[in-house]
Amino acid sequence: MAKPPILRLTDAQRFDWLRLIRSENVGPRTFRALINHAGGAKAALEALPDLARKGGARRDIRIAGAEDVERELALARKLGVRFVALGEPEYPPALRASEEAPPPILALRGREEALQQPAIAIVGSRNASAAGLAFADRLARGLGQAGYVVVSGLARGIDLRAHVASLETGTIGVLAGGHARIYPPEAIPIAPRIAEHGAVISEMPLEWEPRGRDFPRRNRIVSGLSLGVVVVEAARGSGSLITARFALEQNREVFAVPGSPLDPRAEGANDLLREGAKLCARIDDVLAILDPVRVQDPFAMFREDGPDSSEPLWGELPLLGVDPDAAPRAKPAAAFDEAPVGGIGLSEADVIAEVERLLGPSPISLDELADVSGLPLRQVRMAVTMLDLAGRIEHSGSGLVALLMGDDRSAV
Repeated sequence: MAKPPILRLTDAQRFDWLRLIRSENVGPRTFRALINHAGGAKAALEALPDLARKGGARRDIRIAGAEDVERELALARKLGVRFVALGEPEYPPALRASEEAPPPILALRGREEALQQPAIAIVGSRNASAAGLAFADRLARGLGQAGYVVVSGLARGIDLRAHVASLETGTIGVLAGGHARIYPPEAIPIAPRIAEHGAVISEMPLEWEPRGRDFPRRNRIVSGLSLGVVVVEAARGSGSLITARFALEQNREVFAVPGSPLDPRAEGANDLLREGAKLCARIDDVLAILDPVRVQDPFAMFREDGPDSSEPLWGELPLLGVDPDAAPRAKPAAAFDEAPVGGIGLSEADVIAEVERLLGPSPISLDELADVSGLPLRQVRMAVTMLDLAGRIEHSGSGLVALLMGDDRSAV
């Protein structure tokens, strides 16, 4: 039986992918919807202004300029960073399997082999206790020696201690900003050392200065890369608990290290244990649960290991796991056909208006939205995409969407 061909973007396609994902209001979910709709990033870029206007944008959407992408590519070469697209063989299979909007493109510095190995995330408090730091060190060393890559977010405290302890066995650092704006400053001298035996990755533009909302985005990548997440110390409401929540939504194992009930830095981890997280009091507690998962290699189906092929891609749909023959080949400027709903044909504008009417500040899934509207799911998805391009949609975990109300609108 012939192996599937290895799929790769051409240089021109990679350039267009970067332009599209760097454009205003185009996040991972919207990117995928646009590619599926248009068949490729080049056609999606051409369709953006019209789609945003139909979604209700009151000004022109900002599309990343060719000169901006050329400048980013030049800086990437200078920094030793390369761009890996979703669906290419170098892309981490665990992250590709994640349901939490895997990034279409990762900026990678270091060894791509590290992204293919079984990984465990270790996260915790920035203001960690001495005991917490010592346990994170011991845990990272032991898991590394057991054959796991250690993943964390390059933050102060537990994260950096886990990275340093696993430098020789392999570690992956996930940036909240770009490679040229590493944060916090304590991580700057560590990043090149991580890249020697592991990898540093980011979904953000190279010169992006991280903001508060970028850290939860980073956390979904930390958990998505991993078979499980270990929370060493975490106060209530901390970013480590966000990582644990993402792990649960991605069907990853969540472990928590118990702490003193008198220490507020342990309250979040203790809460996780009460809510059903696995106890981690020693390294064997993690290995006993994850070693059988590692043997099964649950992400093997996402690895492309066939011979190279010179066959052209039909757009870029195969890299997103979409069958080109089954995908609707709509013209970029026309998102909808006339669709009978309840015996009445609805125009494109009617569908968008109906979806907007049904949405509100409470999150809902696209499947539920299609059920209550009676509209085909693909039309609901495209209507939400248009509203998203207009800055009118807010995404939350598990693919839920809500309508931004009033002054919350960002592209009007």
